[in-house]
Amino acid sequence: EMELAKQIRPLVDRDLAVVFYDLTTVRIHGEAAVEDDIRAYGMNKELGGVARQFVLGVVQTAEGLPLMHTVHPGNVAETKTLQAMLSTVLQRFPVQRVILVADRGLLSLDNIGALTALADQGGRRLEFILAVPARRYGELVETFRDIAFDADGPGAGLAEAAFAGHRLIVAHDPLRAAEQGDRRRARIAELEAMAETMVTKLDAQDAARATEAKAARGRRASDRGAYSRFTRAVTDAELTRFLKADFTADRFSWSVDADALTEAELFDGKLALLTNAPDLTPADAVARYKALADIERGFRVLKTDIEIAPVHHRLPDRIRAHALICFLALTLYRVMRMRLKAKGHSASPRAALDMLARIQKHTAHIGERTFNGTSKTTPEQLDLFDAMSLPKPA
Repeated sequence: EMELAKQIRPLVDRDLAVVFYDLTTVRIHGEAAVEDDIRAYGMNKELGGVARQFVLGVVQTAEGLPLMHTVHPGNVAETKTLQAMLSTVLQRFPVQRVILVADRGLLSLDNIGALTALADQGGRRLEFILAVPARRYGELVETFRDIAFDADGPGAGLAEAAFAGHRLIVAHDPLRAAEQGDRRRARIAELEAMAETMVTKLDAQDAARATEAKAARGRRASDRGAYSRFTRAVTDAELTRFLKADFTADRFSWSVDADALTEAELFDGKLALLTNAPDLTPADAVARYKALADIERGFRVLKTDIEIAPVHHRLPDRIRAHALICFLALTLYRVMRMRLKAKGHSASPRAALDMLARIQKHTAHIGERTFNGTSKTTPEQLDLFDAMSLPKPA
C-alpha cells in the first residue's frame, strides 16, 4: 500500500483537500481463536444481526480514487478508528488542508477536539463535514422550530444555524418529509386499530359475563394479555415514543403522545450537518456529504464483483493480506471507471470486464510445432483499450 501511495501521490498532492472515510463489516468463518485474533463478533451491516467478522475501512478522494484501507477487529468502536486513519493519511499525503467527510457513526462531537489537535500541526487544519447523529436531534428541537429555509435559488431548501460551536447546515426535502410523516401515522393507525379490536373483544366478554350469556368459543382475552400484545407490537414498530399504554388504568387503554409526534415531524425530510469549514456554502457541504455514498458503492463492488466475503482465513496476517488484495482490486476498478469516464465511454467497469473477458488466447500443438493466437477482437473491445490507454492485444 505504501508503493501504491507513491503512485497516487502525484495525482492528489496538489488537489487533495477532501477525503471520505467509511467502514463496512466483512463476514468471516471459523470458531477457534488464535493469538491477536481480529475475528470478533459484532453487528454485521449485511445481516442486520451479530456475526463473526472483521471491519474494513476505506479512505478515498472526492473523485472516488481509493487512497488507503484499514483493517480492525469485528467489534471495534467506529469512532476509535478515525485518529489512526487520519494520522496515516497526513503522513502519506502531506497536504495543508483536509476536509474529512464521515457518516453519523464515525465522527462525534466528543472526538472532534482530539482529531483537530492531531491535524493542527505544521500549519495544517482539519475541517470536517459530519452528519449529526439522530440521538443528538433532541438538542435541536428549538433550533428546528425557529429555522427558516430558503425558498428560491441555489440555496432552496437549505438553512444555516449554530450548534455546539460549529456551523449547522440543514437540508429539507418536503416530499420526503411528507412520505415519512404519512408512513409513521399509518403505522400508528394500524396499531390503534389492533388495540380497538382487542378492546371490542374484551368488552364483548364483559357483556357476556354480565348477562350470564355463553362466551364466544376460544381462549378468553384478558387485559393483561392485551397490554402484553400491544406493547410488544409497539416496540417492534419502534413507536414507543408515540404510543403509550396506560398501566395504571383498571382496563386496557392507551394514548398517543401528540407532543412527541409533533416533535418528530420537525425532523422529517431533514439532513443536519455540522461543519467548521468557513468557506463552504450550505449547498457545497450537502453535496460533499452526499458524495460519501460513492464509498458505499465501492463496498458493494467489494462484496459482489470482487467477492471479498465470506472469508475463510484464520491467521490475522492472512486476513489482512486478503483485505489488501481486494483493496488493490477496488483501486484498479476505480481507475478503470475514471479512465472510461474521462474518455466519455458509456461502459461501466463491470460491463467492460465482461466484454474483455471474451478475448481468449489459444495455443495449438501440431506435432512438434506450437501455434499461439488471440481470438479476433471486436471494434467495441478495441474502443475499450483506447479508452483505458492500454495496448491492444497482439
